[in-house]
Amino acid sequence: MISSPAQFNNAIAALPPLKLFIGGQWVDSDSNERIDVVNPATGELLASIPHASARDVNRAVESARKAWDGWRLTPPFERATICHRIADRILARKEQIATVISLEQGKPYLAEALPEVEETAENFRIAAEDVKRLETPIIPARDPNKRLFTFKVAIGTWGIITPWNFPTVIPSEYFGPGLAAGNTIVFKPAEQTPLAGFLLTQCIAESGLPPGVFNLISGDGPTTGDALVAHPGIDGIGLTGETTTGDTIQRRAGVKKLLMELGGNGPQIVLEDADLPRAAKAAAFGAYFNAGQVCCATERVLVDRRVHSDFLDLLIQEAKNVRVGDPFHPEVKMGPMNNNSVLEKTERHLSDALKKGARVVFGGKRGAGHQTNMFFEPTVIDNVTADTLLNKEETFGPVVPLITVNDYDQAIELANGTGYGLQMAVFTRDIDKAFYFAERLRAGNVVINDTTDYWEAHEPFGGGGGTRSGYGRLGGRFTFDDMTHLKTIALHINNLK
Repeated sequence: MISSPAQFNNAIAALPPLKLFIGGQWVDSDSNERIDVVNPATGELLASIPHASARDVNRAVESARKAWDGWRLTPPFERATICHRIADRILARKEQIATVISLEQGKPYLAEALPEVEETAENFRIAAEDVKRLETPIIPARDPNKRLFTFKVAIGTWGIITPWNFPTVIPSEYFGPGLAAGNTIVFKPAEQTPLAGFLLTQCIAESGLPPGVFNLISGDGPTTGDALVAHPGIDGIGLTGETTTGDTIQRRAGVKKLLMELGGNGPQIVLEDADLPRAAKAAAFGAYFNAGQVCCATERVLVDRRVHSDFLDLLIQEAKNVRVGDPFHPEVKMGPMNNNSVLEKTERHLSDALKKGARVVFGGKRGAGHQTNMFFEPTVIDNVTADTLLNKEETFGPVVPLITVNDYDQAIELANGTGYGLQMAVFTRDIDKAFYFAERLRAGNVVINDTTDYWEAHEPFGGGGGTRSGYGRLGGRFTFDDMTHLKTIALHINNLK
């Protein structure tokens, strides 16, 4: 074991005051309500956080708006320097932050939590460098006495609402570009995993950021989140979350700028000429990474009937190789699921598929021998049909459903038929087939011969047009397009002749 009571105690002791962060200070909420944060692996109460009221939200928004004029006029190279400082502070406390992530979220410390913290820092570094190169065009004018210039400028004050599956890296996808571009931020972390957000906020506060530029309010969605989304002082909303949450926010936000990365359900498509061992390994990783609690997880595998049996055998072996248990054990690759809601949805989806003729060939139930019942076995389920919830909805659990397809048209129809379109994968050795599928799949991202969970911090990531997976792009310089607006300045010059 790499963990110890001292490691846990040191990480919890390193937390800042569990208060709201408004105007550069840790301040009390005017609400007496608290929200408990529980370790899903042990059931242990880790801490309780403030349940911010609408009045608290208003204080945070007013603070951010007051700070905006000074921050947006700060030279971009100065903003870049602060983003690098934030990255430095994150890496200096990497082990503490990763420990807290594993304690409150449940993901393995070595395999997943530490890499998440490293990528969190990387997102600030990428933004720091990208802001220095926000080139925009000078446009030819019809009028000979005019010069037309364009600039990318900050939109204003953003409300950022993020989920519990990646408590630091997803917020940083918004914070880095948002702050570097000159926006101010009010952040509401997920109530299930807020402690890593408090530590991230402390790193930001220690970077020399002017008071009010960044604020944290903790609370639930219906109260705190709704007050933030509906507040007239908020200019933009950034959300990563479920599609149903995105629908609600879109109705409540009105004409605010929205950047939303919502749900997905794969799939991974395995053609008859695929490298089957590679495809099986990718499907298992895509389904079991973070216990399947990933928006681009391998929610479905559409496998050609000619290779179905061989692929299934390889996939079962991959599932058997996944060690489930204590997130702090160095050999564990999958920890507990984070909360009862997502665990019960996984069970409901499996039950629905079994009633419709599917069969579980590996796993399929909660794991035994753990301190809590939040652990779920890596699962493979075969003979899944198109009318099942596993096919039609986002399961968000460690399950690989196999759907057999007869031809390319059926595979494409099933892939596009759910309305989701975040990231899909295709396995084939033929470049023509790869492009045939890539150009017909209605997704924001298509991966060839790798897992649906593949991404890099600087690439654009988001839903395909016309799908239920959101709009806008997270990743690198592309997020600046959504967190700025293009301003045009028309300059009249005198003709000296």
